[in-house]
Amino acid sequence: MSTHGDAAEGSTFVRTYTLTRGRTRPRHLLGLDTVLDAGPGRPGLGQAEECEEILALCREHRRSVSELAGRLGRPVTAVKILVSDLLDAHSLVISVTDAYASDADDRPTTHLLAALSVALKRKFPDAIAYRQAG
Repeated sequence: MSTHGDAAEGSTFVRTYTLTRGRTRPRHLLGLDTVLDAGPGRPGLGQAEECEEILALCREHRRSVSELAGRLGRPVTAVKILVSDLLDAHSLVISVTDAYASDADDRPTTHLLAALSVALKRKFPDAIAYRQAG
């Protein structure tokens, strides 16, 4: 058993812990396939250098959370936490992909309504479902 390998693994964990400032959950509900664009805001002072890398990648073109994690070589949860910080600063925005774009008559698509329904159920699991009398 190599102590060098154990030390390297431990230092990666410590780096991730400091990168997220000890946080283990993002503030925003983000999936692996959530697509992000650069926004008009700027990251706050004291943000991790990975935040600048995320912004640079998203300025090139839209990127998914999983792609950002892969390119940064960081755990997905850590990237979600950093992305949440950047969303709060309006440095990133969640891109509405074609599957969720509105129809020609400006009504939301069924895909968008289904995604919204799932998100609301996750956010408010104890809410009483409205049922139409009939």
